[in-house]
Amino acid sequence: MKNLTITVEDSVLEWARIEAARRGTSVSRMVGDFMAEMQQREDAYERAYLAWRTDERTWRADGSQEKSVARTASPARAKAEKGAKKSSASRGNA
Repeated sequence: MKNLTITVEDSVLEWARIEAARRGTSVSRMVGDFMAEMQQREDAYERAYLAWRTDERTWRADGSQEKSVARTASPARAKAEKGAKKSSASRGNA
């Protein structure tokens, strides 16, 4: 495990100490658990998003025609993904 130093307002630290005591844990453990939960949620969201992006379904518009629907990223997300790829390539990670 690694140590982490953070800076917070005095009132936030006071609240965190009280909350940790109420939960029977330490501020350090509470912050670590919070960060781990955020990581799990973000990973789950990213997996769901990628599954949605790659999902192609066939449907019948009027009962006789078949159309394939491929999903694409929203313009904002596509721009962010393009920027991330460009940034990665400029660092030599592509």
